[in-house]
Amino acid sequence: MTAIQPDHEELLALIGKEYYLDNLSKVDIAQRYGISRFQVARYLDEAREEGIVRIEVRFPGSAGAVDPARLAERLGITRVVVVRSHNDEVLQRDLLAQAVAAELMAATRSGMTVGVSWSRTLDVAARHVTRLPKCDVVQLAGALPGTGNSNPLELIQRLGRVSEGQVWPLWAPLVVDSAQTAAGLRQQPEISTALTKADSLDLAAIAIGAWSPGLSTVWDRVDNLVRQAGIAAGAVAECSGRLVDARGESVRSELEGRVLAVTLAQLKRTPAVIAVAQGAARAAAVRAAIAAGIVSTLVADEELAAALSSGANAAEEPGHPDRAGLSGGAG
Repeated sequence: MTAIQPDHEELLALIGKEYYLDNLSKVDIAQRYGISRFQVARYLDEAREEGIVRIEVRFPGSAGAVDPARLAERLGITRVVVVRSHNDEVLQRDLLAQAVAAELMAATRSGMTVGVSWSRTLDVAARHVTRLPKCDVVQLAGALPGTGNSNPLELIQRLGRVSEGQVWPLWAPLVVDSAQTAAGLRQQPEISTALTKADSLDLAAIAIGAWSPGLSTVWDRVDNLVRQAGIAAGAVAECSGRLVDARGESVRSELEGRVLAVTLAQLKRTPAVIAVAQGAARAAAVRAAIAAGIVSTLVADEELAAALSSGANAAEEPGHPDRAGLSGGAG
């Protein structure tokens, strides 16, 4: 009797089980199915990409134990949305982006003015936004060159098409070479109009970066003197090019005058701000942004949520130095 051959997805599952659970080698699996060990490796990659095989690493007392509602209460913000952590960077970004898109679609009302900054996650989020009531859409940060296949202008245009409202693009780079250049650009009507429009935001979406290598899109756009000056001034967070210290205060530095983007003061006046951040390394930056009063809803992965939960628990202890910093937030 001829054996029934498994279909492709079943084969992926079998190979995944035998490799990860039964501890068979790739050579053994290859011999069993009459394929090469290189094909086995490709099938294992495919099984992970398709979600047939899922690998999770959980540290004691971390990710799975986080209660988003309780964490939001401890952080002093309205809402926390937690998505699962994933070791695939592209998939992780997409999971966060889907959550941001869902929050935007749920929070936007007809007639609102909605501001959106730029990050790779927010760019993907805009592609997941399938419906919006008619509203104005404002670009909150200038463009960054060399950011791949998209930029803030395209992001805003996409959201404008979905909402069928007026679009307020910011026709400028995010960071320029001097404060004098930035001041000149702010005099241009199309730029000043967009920057002023951020005074009347009803809702905003921003990304939170940390002021350190690999954790901020702006870090690599400035020279080392500017980076070190920010660190010396106490910067721990970066939002749309604006630096924030651990107390939630704006960091005054040369960079402040060279940035063309929404200000912290404008974000503080915005009734609802959806902020997205990824990874435990950004925990201090998120706390700083919350202390600054520019976060009402936080979208985070499990690792970041666990780090924030741990920090929130510590901050509840009497006399802990972070206690005051964690008590404030945007409502």
